[in-house]
Amino acid sequence: MNLLDAIDEPADLRRLPRAQLTVLARQLRRFLLDAVCRTGGHLSSNLGTVELAIALHYVFDTPRDRIVWDVGHQSYAHKVLTGRRTRMHTLRQLGGISGFPRRSESIHDCFGTAHSSTSISAALGMAEAAKLRGEDSHAVAVCGDGAMSAGLAYEALNNAGVAQDLRLLVVLNDNDMSISPAVGALTRALQRYREQPSATLFGELGLQYAGPVDGHDLDALIPALASLRQRRGPQLLHVVTRKGKGYERAEAEPTRYHGTGKFDPAQGLPAASKLARPAYTDIFGDWLCDMAAQDQRLVAITPAMREGSGMVRFAQMFPSRFFDVGIAEQHAVTFAGGLAAAGMKPVVAIYSTFLQRAYDQLIHDVALQNLDVTFAIDRAGLVGADGATHAGNYDIAFLRCIPNMLLMAAADENECRRMLTTAYRHAGPAAVRYPRGSGSGSGVAVERALEPIPLGRGEILRRGSGTAILAFGSMLAPSLAAGLELGATVANMRFIKPLDLELITLLAREHRQLVTVEEGAAMGGAGSAVAEALLAAGIVKPLLTLGLPDLFIEHGDPAALLGAVGLDAAGIAAAIRQRFGMSEARLAVHAG
Repeated sequence: MNLLDAIDEPADLRRLPRAQLTVLARQLRRFLLDAVCRTGGHLSSNLGTVELAIALHYVFDTPRDRIVWDVGHQSYAHKVLTGRRTRMHTLRQLGGISGFPRRSESIHDCFGTAHSSTSISAALGMAEAAKLRGEDSHAVAVCGDGAMSAGLAYEALNNAGVAQDLRLLVVLNDNDMSISPAVGALTRALQRYREQPSATLFGELGLQYAGPVDGHDLDALIPALASLRQRRGPQLLHVVTRKGKGYERAEAEPTRYHGTGKFDPAQGLPAASKLARPAYTDIFGDWLCDMAAQDQRLVAITPAMREGSGMVRFAQMFPSRFFDVGIAEQHAVTFAGGLAAAGMKPVVAIYSTFLQRAYDQLIHDVALQNLDVTFAIDRAGLVGADGATHAGNYDIAFLRCIPNMLLMAAADENECRRMLTTAYRHAGPAAVRYPRGSGSGSGVAVERALEPIPLGRGEILRRGSGTAILAFGSMLAPSLAAGLELGATVANMRFIKPLDLELITLLAREHRQLVTVEEGAAMGGAGSAVAEALLAAGIVKPLLTLGLPDLFIEHGDPAALLGAVGLDAAGIAAAIRQRFGMSEARLAVHAG
């Protein structure tokens, strides 16, 4: 009998006898493995939370009691138990369910989570709201997979520890991992708590500590949760789980199986194959090693994204100059500022969407002091299956307004390498943004030399007439294709700050209209920078700015998403025709 088929909501789960829950856990784990291997997604973290999800929904009266899953990539079992079992085949697909909790997707997703360490703050807010309304409901924060390493978690604990008469439970899902193995003093402290659970940091902060409990033993987990549910005041249950639990390959290599594509679970993930074109992360990783070999001052920093940012080889070659600071983006940036102030040359490898979390540090601790920090901004633009929470849509807008900041957007792999060199050799804060995956088209030869690009200089790559397209970064390839179709001039702008004002002035003088194209938010983006430059120069010229619209773009295939918002070649050409009509040069071709 497949018990899972009879569970469409947590109330169905709570009707099962306790003796059947172990069977249910086995079936649910198998279901998750089968589902993720068909769609791709976060695997090892979700295999580790099967029993925890069952126990929480069995003990608590969800959705009246609220559970916040953090990091949200460990919520798949929760999704299955809350009515989304039949839609798991659409996971992370265009039009399908998200890989993270979403309030719009289910009443059981009481708070959207994808960036880490937000759960305690959110759950505390929910607990206080319930108290103010006179409700006796509980708020549960499941904080795990490295989420307890970020400062936001401790800001919330500091607040929660003095709260009174609340129904608040923090479940620390301790799997000794984030994506890579966990780092830092907290990891060592949790190991001590597992071995000798006496006085703890959490107890000193005012939370009633319980545990550690085996997070895969329902006979231990359910009674522990049931007991805590009867208490008032802030509680913390220390639960020990194993990432990848139940699938031998994921247990042995939890980092490799953290996020997967489609694969055959009987065979495991295929061996890494050499891509026809290197990914941008590979370009960055190679550049980092090459530049470090030349300059002993180079140090590299990552907030828990060693693998994702392409830094594994650097960490092996230069271990004393590699710093994984855990999920702590704010600290990563200010730490880099301190290194720079002491004469080192820090390179911060960070996803665009994660840099948002350190915006004040970027301004106050780096740019304001004009410190020499290089930012390698990965996953700029749309990222596909991870969706809106991970899309790097806003970095152009939030970086270009900061004084002292140099900002470049790479159009291909070789240009990315040269821009990184340019940023590194610039005496001040500098950033290079590049997309996820490989470049467009057939790829380019990547030069081994560490040659910079002339500062603030773009280049004309196609000569036409009537319309000039000013392409930024990843939008160069579709802009060239649209330019060919329309007979337009196409420029690779390369620099967002400083803009190539000489080139913009030339293009404005020689063409009837200008078009800017960027894979970033159109509001406040590179196109806005061009409009500001024209206005400042007193140049009146029709201008069309194309970029990402003012909405959160959902998960799906990146190419399909770009097409849907008009940022593929066909969409760019169509927008230009709609706004300006066909160029004289193109009309002449038709007439001929």
